[in-house]
Amino acid sequence: MKKALEDIIVLDLTRVLAGPYCTMMLADYGANVIKIEVPNKGDDTRAFGPFKNGESLYYANVNRGKKGITLNLKSEKGKQLFLDLVKKADVVVENFRPGVMDKLGIGYDTLKEVNDQIIYAAVSGFGCYGPKSDRPGYDIIAQATGGLMSITGDPGGHGIRVGNAMGDVLGGMNLTIGILMALHARTLIHKGQRVDVSLVDSVVSSLETGTQRFFASGKQPELMGNRYAAAYPYDSFQASDGLFVIGCGNDKLFSLFCNKVINMPELLSDPRFETNLKRCENHQELKPIIEEWSRHLTIDEAVTLLNDAGVPAAPINGLKRVTEDEHIAEAREMFVSLPHPVIGDMKVNGNPVKLMDTKVQISRPAPALGQDTEDVLSALLGLNDAEIEELKTNNYI
Repeated sequence: MKKALEDIIVLDLTRVLAGPYCTMMLADYGANVIKIEVPNKGDDTRAFGPFKNGESLYYANVNRGKKGITLNLKSEKGKQLFLDLVKKADVVVENFRPGVMDKLGIGYDTLKEVNDQIIYAAVSGFGCYGPKSDRPGYDIIAQATGGLMSITGDPGGHGIRVGNAMGDVLGGMNLTIGILMALHARTLIHKGQRVDVSLVDSVVSSLETGTQRFFASGKQPELMGNRYAAAYPYDSFQASDGLFVIGCGNDKLFSLFCNKVINMPELLSDPRFETNLKRCENHQELKPIIEEWSRHLTIDEAVTLLNDAGVPAAPINGLKRVTEDEHIAEAREMFVSLPHPVIGDMKVNGNPVKLMDTKVQISRPAPALGQDTEDVLSALLGLNDAEIEELKTNNYI
């Protein structure tokens, strides 16, 4: 089967999460991703837990599908080897602080002289320009600076960080999108270009109605827990054994809810609830009415009744239920079994993008540090065994 990106060579200088998430997406669809790491040390996440058989599952999950080489980019010979690889590549991806690659002598201005078709893609905390561009960026910095933490939390509480590294994941996804757009643009403008993605920008762009509520009122949006400001009932509700969610996004769904689920058609003509806008304004009065119905049912009973009536609802799944869900885990293949030479059989997260004719193929485990150095330098640069051994002896690789 053809792979969507099988003709693309990517030099991956990234580490930790945002950059590796991007190159993982590319590798899943067949790009020849060559992960370049520091000799004797490698990506920081090789030392991040959880571990199995002494290997990092964190690293193994987001670096599957890649080849692994080591290069000492602080040495002149290491830089030259990198520049030689750039001549063969389509994309260079890095997530250093802006300016680091220039200081090493291998920034975009240098690389485009070596290969004017190269796509140079970088993700950083604040982007490569602007008054804060030199600041370091981590997920928690992006979530805080970009405003996401200010709208996440329970009423009356304090803003909290989203439970996963959402800033990094958004940044990685946006970098993937940028690379694919630049690859297409290359067919139109006949040259490569620089792709610049900021974690903070990625978070800000995800705020959707949060920013619009601020622009409309001039006030900081209040913390609202699981409630959504633009629709109601769109919230979590109490069942006899815990919480579940309802997603009534329009008047039609609310009508189904009243008529077919809770058997209270009178709510439809109640002036407090007759439109979505009024339901949002009067959510504090509507929620206890709904919970008077739901608290006598289990989560699964309530969710089944709602979905059978055509009203979107779901349990708030823990990871056990997520990983065992036949739709998520099996049909959508969001957890893929992958044998690893040290870890053994493991499960990695599947790819959320489904191409129907050039399907995703996750079959290659994350590389050991430098495991493909000899093969890559031989295949792409034509180096022989003696030349590679000399590079090792001099700690260039």
